[in-house]
Amino acid sequence: MVQTADAVVVGGGVIGASTAFHLASLGLKRVVVCERRWPAAGASGKSGALVRMHYTNEPEARLARASLPYFHDWDERVGAGACGFLQTGMVRIVSPENVANLRANVEMLERVGVDTQIVGPRELRELAPDWRVDDVTAAAYEPTSGCADPVGTTYGFLTRAEQLGAELRPRTEVTAIRMDGARVGGVETATGAISAPIVVVAGGAWGIPLLRSVGVDVDLQPVRIQVSLFRRPSALAPIHPICIDGINDMWLRPEGPNWASTLVGFSQREPLADPDTLDEGVDADYVPQARERLARRIPGTADAPMRGGWAGAITATVDGKPVLDQHPEAAGLFFFVGDNGSSFKTAPAIGRALAEWAIQGQPEVVDTRPFRASRFAEGDLLIGPHEYNDRDYDAGRARKLMVG
Repeated sequence: MVQTADAVVVGGGVIGASTAFHLASLGLKRVVVCERRWPAAGASGKSGALVRMHYTNEPEARLARASLPYFHDWDERVGAGACGFLQTGMVRIVSPENVANLRANVEMLERVGVDTQIVGPRELRELAPDWRVDDVTAAAYEPTSGCADPVGTTYGFLTRAEQLGAELRPRTEVTAIRMDGARVGGVETATGAISAPIVVVAGGAWGIPLLRSVGVDVDLQPVRIQVSLFRRPSALAPIHPICIDGINDMWLRPEGPNWASTLVGFSQREPLADPDTLDEGVDADYVPQARERLARRIPGTADAPMRGGWAGAITATVDGKPVLDQHPEAAGLFFFVGDNGSSFKTAPAIGRALAEWAIQGQPEVVDTRPFRASRFAEGDLLIGPHEYNDRDYDAGRARKLMVG
């Protein structure tokens, strides 16, 4: 027997959860979320969950700017669960040859409405007293940015969506997309079909085969990424800003009980032929490399004990930017792919844009045209005019390095 819904969301990560919440908030009564495992089981649950707005291109900066108020005002905007947002401030460090581009990007971000400024070594020392700063010429600082709990954020969106009438179906794998002439007709699952005039595919690396089955063949590469967690010595400051460090090719954030540990990630990424083969444990050789990089910026962590680590699967596009679009020939079919490991912070605006597009006919929160799937065939890649050459912890650039 075919079940019916107003909309089906494929994927229970933070993008799917945000989309379900916004669909329900805009009045859809029967929203079904199909998740092949459980919420935040994929890339979302492994995210570093940095909440920042520093980008080298205006479209992503606008997504991040529109998303930040959700983290600051979670109870008022979502009203269920807790996103765990911690306002630490964000520091973006670049190598000396990238300082001119940094200044240009800060000017662009200020035009977008981002609260950001250029700081020098002395100001950086005041923000982060335990950090090495003698190698820093200039950095960007965002006082209102920080970090969040990726699992809590995902569950919060889903909980509120359920309160508004949505249904979460864990362990329900979508096996096919149903078509009804020139529009989408629903989905097939392992437990039966669901008829719906709206389908949103936000399944991460696992959504790629579904999209290819209906003619969406964006050039995507599943990639394995790793992070490690280290306990900072008690003599160090009790907290520090989040940071993207282009000199040491890493990002870091406070984590754990009392924020006494630091989570570190860097660009050691491996292409995955099949995301189902993902090893979610951290590699033994990754840990000392992560500690050594961390100690370059925070010297007092040179002997910091490891407190954990994990690996996750993201999807990388050739320009390192996501794809947010509707199917050109199947009305009602929308999709988000190619998170590039940088879409947690923008999930609120992405979910809202998808919901507005599906219900109202066009997204209002941001202009989604720069994220269209056709940009690759058109040769119109989403590349900012002032990109950094420090490898920028950018999945697209990392992919180019891996595949030549």
